[in-house]
Amino acid sequence: MAESEPIRGGFKRYMGLTFLIGFGFFTMGLMDPLYDTYVPLFLRRYIDSNTMIGGIMTLDNILQLLLIPLISVWSDRTRTRIGRRMPFIVVMLPISAALFSMIPPLAAFSLPALIGIIFVFNIFKTSVRGPVVALMPDTIPGDYRSEANGVINMMGGIGLIVSTLILARLMEIRKSLPFNIASGGIILAVLVLLIFIREKLPEKPDGQEEKIPVWTSVKQVFAPKGTAGEKGRDSSVTRILISLFLWFTAYEGAKPFLGLFLVETMGAAEGNAALAQGMAGISSVIMAVPAGYLAHKLGRRRFIRISLIFLALILFLIPLSGFITLHAGLGSNASFGFFLILMFLYGAVWIGVVVNSFPMLWQMATFGDMGIYTGLYYTFSQSAAILAPLLTGAIIDLTGYPGIFIFGGLCMLAAWLVMGGVNAGEPNNSSPAGL
Repeated sequence: MAESEPIRGGFKRYMGLTFLIGFGFFTMGLMDPLYDTYVPLFLRRYIDSNTMIGGIMTLDNILQLLLIPLISVWSDRTRTRIGRRMPFIVVMLPISAALFSMIPPLAAFSLPALIGIIFVFNIFKTSVRGPVVALMPDTIPGDYRSEANGVINMMGGIGLIVSTLILARLMEIRKSLPFNIASGGIILAVLVLLIFIREKLPEKPDGQEEKIPVWTSVKQVFAPKGTAGEKGRDSSVTRILISLFLWFTAYEGAKPFLGLFLVETMGAAEGNAALAQGMAGISSVIMAVPAGYLAHKLGRRRFIRISLIFLALILFLIPLSGFITLHAGLGSNASFGFFLILMFLYGAVWIGVVVNSFPMLWQMATFGDMGIYTGLYYTFSQSAAILAPLLTGAIIDLTGYPGIFIFGGLCMLAAWLVMGGVNAGEPNNSSPAGL
């Protein structure tokens, strides 16, 4: 297990480095909201079924399930002059940017062209995600990864805000304009990472590192304590992975349909279709760093479980927004504003789960298998992301939009129950006890 002693100066010593690494997450924040909001609207030109749209939107999640674990482990074993993660970043992110800019014109051309560019774009964007994510735990000690994860998620949130509240508004001018600007920002971020980031060297000299087969490493992760021939953990790894499957089922199930929900249910213009993600993005930026510091003091498990209770409550309130505003004397039109307030609160709480779940897994990893833990995180989260849009698309077709929020709230409560048995993954000098 990767343990570290508290370092003089605390996390402040790593703040600048973390901000630089965060530029990789900034690029994801630029691309993902535009993709998640407008690709379903592009597909709507050709497809009426929400279930079919949800199925197509799972394409990137299927590729993430297959490619992220593979590329993450590959990068674990890569040794170059510029590091083990950076070669993937400097090749695949610029190609992703170029392909991203081609989505709107090909969407206007035909459905096969749109599906084709979606497929190729997601191959490159997905392949680079694991190395981008693993860059942070490679360089930041385990005790400060919640704080560092807060900073880089804040950078991703800033990218989301720029994407949803600034770039998305440019859709009214020309539909390709926000995609082109985001692509240029991605190229700039790659240059920043290449110039300023120097990756950590292996713990042993080149040629002396132990080469453990991938499947053996995976078995060691899940082996129970005391198993002969295995390092062994308790059930904490398994419980964390099941929990994140549940909470990502809730999150990924609603995300592709928020733009359609605003346009088709609340009468929002297409230019405002990304407002829900924008409000959540603003609050995520505000709370990302505090969430890391608070979890360091309270314990990561306790903080995540408290957050899950609040997320369930918020999701249960969304279908009641019209009823609540009407009986509060605010009128039916106020339900749109109340929904955006709920999304603001949702983003503030959700970021506490995201910021602290990855560091819990990384705390149990070593330098040599960091990519394996990163890959396992994405195996479970992207399995949820594949299943969830199909389920929620069918739920909308059968019961309407309120059903997906009730379903999400139940998933959050189930994750809360499973997380109760987690006993590892805490910073060395924080309390794991609690809720």
